[in-house]
Amino acid sequence: MKNIFAIIHVIRVWFFLAFVLCAQVLFAQDTQAGNSPTPPSSAAPTAQAQLPRTFRGISLGTGLDELKSKLASDNEFVFRGDPDVSFLPISEQNLVESAGLGFIKRAFFQLKDKAVFIMSFTLNTEKVDHYSVFTSLVEKYGEPLELNPKQAMWENEQTRIFLERPLTIKYIDKNIYDTILGESEASQSKMTQMRQEFLNDF
Repeated sequence: MKNIFAIIHVIRVWFFLAFVLCAQVLFAQDTQAGNSPTPPSSAAPTAQAQLPRTFRGISLGTGLDELKSKLASDNEFVFRGDPDVSFLPISEQNLVESAGLGFIKRAFFQLKDKAVFIMSFTLNTEKVDHYSVFTSLVEKYGEPLELNPKQAMWENEQTRIFLERPLTIKYIDKNIYDTILGESEASQSKMTQMRQEFLNDF
């Protein structure tokens, strides 16, 4: 019986995604044909502008000591303290992970300069489903700016929120993440240049 309900749920979700993707294709065709699409609701950009940066009292920008304290005092998490805190020397980042109870299966926090810039929560699919989370996010923040079978993404000037399959939600400090990504690309470009210069010596 559970398998039947699961199959029905999967079919419902895929029909919903197919509907959304078809709507996007029709919108693109209307635009190319010179038709004027229906103006978006004024509530959509307002909602995107108000994307949350806090979950269960933990915010993007939270310091390492405060993060450990909040995880230890929240009965939704099974946090062991320092054994769950790692330092990544190459990127000079901290990684904090914790098992969860109830709706949260596992949580990960990435910190740069001992401040959280990514929060990732893998949810318990036995207690909550992807469609319910997606619907809740759409009701609060409008349609996602990007949508594909793997993930949905909401974004404003400071924050990105990803809802990924099978069921993980991520909060990202956009400015810090983009800075780190830019530094990584610059480093890779420099390494490529050094490699080519080395090869030219032969």
